[in-house]
Amino acid sequence: MKNTPILYTAFIFVFAAHSIFAQSTSVFTAADYARAEKMLSYNTAPLVDRNGVRPTFLPDGRFWYRVLTPTGSEYVLINPTDGSRTVGDSLARIGVTGSGAPTGPARFGGGGGNAITSPDGKKAAFIREYDLWVRDVASGRETQLTTDGIKDYGYATDNAGWKKSERPILLWSPDSRKIATFRQDQRAVSDMYLVTTNVGAPKLEAWKYPLPTDKRIIVIERVIIEVDRPKLIQLNIPPDARRGTLCDDISCSGGFDDNEWSPDGSKLAFVSSSRDHKQAKFRIADAATGNVREVFEEVVPTQYESGQGAVNWKYLPETNEAIWYSERDDWGHLYLYDLRTGKPKNQITKGNFVVTQLLKMDTANRVLYFEANGKEAGRDPYFSHLYRIDFDGRNLKLLTPEDGHHQVTISPDGRYFIDNYSKPDVPTTAVLRDTTGKEIASLEKGDVSRLVAAGWKPPTPITVKSRDGKWDLYGLMFTPTNLDRAKKYPVINYIYPGPQGGGVGTRAFGPSRNDNQALAELGFVVVVIDGTCNPDRSKSFHDVCYGNMADNTLEDQIAGMKQLAAKHPYLDLDRVGVWGHSGGGYATAAAMFRYPDFYKVGISESGNHENRNYEDDWGERYIGLLTATADGKDNYEAQANQIYAKNLKGKLLLAHGNMDNNVPPYNTWLVVDALTKANKDYDLIIFPNARHGYGGDSFYMMRRRWDYFVKNLLGANPPKEYKLVSKPDPRLAPGQ
Repeated sequence: MKNTPILYTAFIFVFAAHSIFAQSTSVFTAADYARAEKMLSYNTAPLVDRNGVRPTFLPDGRFWYRVLTPTGSEYVLINPTDGSRTVGDSLARIGVTGSGAPTGPARFGGGGGNAITSPDGKKAAFIREYDLWVRDVASGRETQLTTDGIKDYGYATDNAGWKKSERPILLWSPDSRKIATFRQDQRAVSDMYLVTTNVGAPKLEAWKYPLPTDKRIIVIERVIIEVDRPKLIQLNIPPDARRGTLCDDISCSGGFDDNEWSPDGSKLAFVSSSRDHKQAKFRIADAATGNVREVFEEVVPTQYESGQGAVNWKYLPETNEAIWYSERDDWGHLYLYDLRTGKPKNQITKGNFVVTQLLKMDTANRVLYFEANGKEAGRDPYFSHLYRIDFDGRNLKLLTPEDGHHQVTISPDGRYFIDNYSKPDVPTTAVLRDTTGKEIASLEKGDVSRLVAAGWKPPTPITVKSRDGKWDLYGLMFTPTNLDRAKKYPVINYIYPGPQGGGVGTRAFGPSRNDNQALAELGFVVVVIDGTCNPDRSKSFHDVCYGNMADNTLEDQIAGMKQLAAKHPYLDLDRVGVWGHSGGGYATAAAMFRYPDFYKVGISESGNHENRNYEDDWGERYIGLLTATADGKDNYEAQANQIYAKNLKGKLLLAHGNMDNNVPPYNTWLVVDALTKANKDYDLIIFPNARHGYGGDSFYMMRRRWDYFVKNLLGANPPKEYKLVSKPDPRLAPGQ
């Protein structure tokens, strides 16, 4: 469920007229599928040239990047002082002898493998046998920092729920002398079990996986460790729920989110989130004593989040201030707080738009640089732009004016940024700008001429009204390359309802998304709509489905498709299919059970059909805590798909990996059992040793998806056992 939809890049080739439309034939051949396969990523990506810039910064302020051309690779070195460029076929030819520094600032320290390196590069912290250790990088000497870690009660571990990693979660102090981390207590939570499929005795996987039904969940005991002594200081507060402000986990970026040190390492600011995500407390700890001062808190009726993509609160100890993120006026905005009083000094950003990420603070000049969605009238509200504004809320300035989705990388010295902007149907333009927004140099312009020559056309951006007519909804529609408007095409609704992200995904350019255009070329119209209940819009928009995830945006999807059919009569709403993965699998089964007269064919992959059987932190964030209802049941009961399985009328294919440690397979087995007991026909694919995304079995699943829609929506026979075979981009071959 937490995984965003898997995206496959693809593009469109023109079909021969006799095989475009399944309405004209009862048999699909291998050649028909081969033409559809040409639209998958491994065939389309090699036909896009010069599309975007990923910079690698050098110590002297210059940066280089690699760009793909029709014949291979080109290396470009840029001097931002004057915008000059040096071009060659290798790093050596442009005068770069090393690989340079990593792109952008690291979210968490390096160290290689499972170690986190200190800011001075001299130490590396790692986990061994539930305790935290540190290694001197120069000598290799190891020091044990904690001594009482045990199984299910260890230090700095990221092993919780569906996450499994030996990389520690911690934050080094700027002077490399202290570590902020925690001891994680999961001794009282539920166990999850999976069993391998193999010859001989199966292997049992068992780990801690908390559920909404658990009275006790994973908690963390916050600690500070003085490394050189070593000494452990426990913060004098009760254990916190393992929760974060950015996502449903405590670690969203890979590091110890919601923690910031003062420059001198004497104070640690952090935010504690309640189990139900409704309460966020801003606190400051004394690193020497462990004493904690609660500065202020925010309480919301649904769920608090600190932004999209990055934690947006910032600690400013030099001025006793903090930047805080809040949706209290229905939009995600930045506020300036006084840490002495715990009260807001002023609202920094205002208006009907959403601040998504605070990218840079210029504290000397009291200026903020941030990304936001929806401010520019007449544009897709999911397009991101970069802005600057003073701490007092004055002098707001748009720095990326072009209509499109802007992806920005700010240089390490903060003097300039690389701006990649595009649309789902327009390739990327990359430019270099200074922090006033002035363009220094044009870097690259995506070239799709080879795609166009091969018959490519982009998806069509669409706008429809929500179920109640209150909001505009945005999405994409994929049609056959040789669309015949006099014909009727079955509709496939690809769905990912979130609520942490929608089905469209990024608004940046891609030659295709999923296998949407491949399905279109087989004779369908594929519709993707980001319904209400998703982020990056207003708080009220996001909260439409709060407490009722069974909504799954389905009424928005149906309303949108009806509007599209009224505008485009070639959409046949008597033949509507639906498919999705993870949360989309949950939504697909719900569509087939709750709207059986509208949705005729569904493919439900890896669905979290019963959220009492899915990890606690996701359900409790978007549904709330499990509570008893007047009928003796609970508030999760009516949201479970198996309750409605008896309503199935159409054709339903269920699929799940038997080793799925994100959405455990028993979520699907409950639906299977209910369908069986209701004497309903259904189809089932089990991938015995696959995880959530099916891994090497994913292309098999894709082919079976094509087969199922071709057979049951088009009434045609697919080719037998067609095999999809991935291949690498020839431009990335050795020597290129």
